[in-house]
Amino acid sequence: MGAKINAAKVRKDFPIFSRERKLAYLDNAATTQKPKCVIDAEKNFYESTNANVHRGLYRISERATEMYEGAHGKTASFIGARGMQEIVFTRNATESLNVVAGSIGKGLKSGDEVVLTLMEHHSNIVPWQQLQRKGVKLRYVGFGKDGKLDYGELGEIVSKKTKVVSFVHASNVMGSINDAKEICKIAHENGAIAVVDGAQSVPHMKVDVQKMDCDFLAFSSHKMLGPMGIGVLYGKEEMLLEMEPFLYGGDMIKSVGKFEASWNALPWKFEAGTPNVAGAIGLAAAISYLEGIGIENVRRHEREITKYALQKLSEIHGLSIYGSKNAQDRLGVVSFNVDGLHPHDVAALLDEEGIAIRAGHACAQPLLAQLGVNAVCRASFYVYNTKEEVDRLCRAIEKTKHILA
Repeated sequence: MGAKINAAKVRKDFPIFSRERKLAYLDNAATTQKPKCVIDAEKNFYESTNANVHRGLYRISERATEMYEGAHGKTASFIGARGMQEIVFTRNATESLNVVAGSIGKGLKSGDEVVLTLMEHHSNIVPWQQLQRKGVKLRYVGFGKDGKLDYGELGEIVSKKTKVVSFVHASNVMGSINDAKEICKIAHENGAIAVVDGAQSVPHMKVDVQKMDCDFLAFSSHKMLGPMGIGVLYGKEEMLLEMEPFLYGGDMIKSVGKFEASWNALPWKFEAGTPNVAGAIGLAAAISYLEGIGIENVRRHEREITKYALQKLSEIHGLSIYGSKNAQDRLGVVSFNVDGLHPHDVAALLDEEGIAIRAGHACAQPLLAQLGVNAVCRASFYVYNTKEEVDRLCRAIEKTKHILA
């Protein structure tokens, strides 16, 4: 059954909550807070082991290299990859998706098709849009009122013309969890590459890239308790070997002549220049922290909080919730609107009550267009959130309604 998370105890690991005692932080889909062990991991690197990797023949450089490569290995193990050679560190999930679109896009031609969903974050739309310049066609799969992807439409749209199916594992607006294994299967049956945006799923549920059978998976450290400025691109070894690099320069080369160059081994072939070594070490510390809690326990805790939030928010007159009302179908993301109130006004007044939520288009304008709205309020939960914070949120919404009525 697993251990139940004691959120009050977990909060003690996060320095921000001892400084901001009234803070109800409900914007975890945007970025998460950092436990002291992650902050210390970065700090300790700079204080004791600061040196460039893969370059120095002296002790602290070798130690830095060992820690940096160890972070690749730890990340690989966390998502079920076959080894560190399948883990490329980037700046964030957005850059990871750009690497895939930019590298794969070099081999696409006019008439080829890329299939996306209307649930996508802009980072999994805009890079693919650039390929339209060379005649690549984009096609979109919609979703129903329950927030579930239209798999019938997916089956009709994906064809032998499809070269890439790139999709979000879990929506950052509705929390909807897509059947990644099934979507990858459909892609592969048509000879297409399957690319998964795991920015919202990897931090909150068990993700196994081999069971999913995706070709690529992108996610960000900062959404899973780790530092900002470091992201992950998983790629099947055989795919990464075939792909051309996206960035060029130091460390990604094997040799350089005046007019030609050859590429380094994986994963360094895709990591040009001095990397974010401290960030990688911080990410490894965040993974250790999550493993200590147990990712299954993270999912269970969020489901419990989300179920409670859906129930309590549904009791507020004039409040509309988007997506499924069943917590089993979604991650800990609840987007809503209050009749007659702009989301920005709601968020501003909630902030006065010490409650931090997201308000706006959530970098998902095509999704909001299908919902028929321009902006939403979004509350998103993680390991340190409590039902009491949900109660505070609901009381603050009622107060906001009274003030703005």
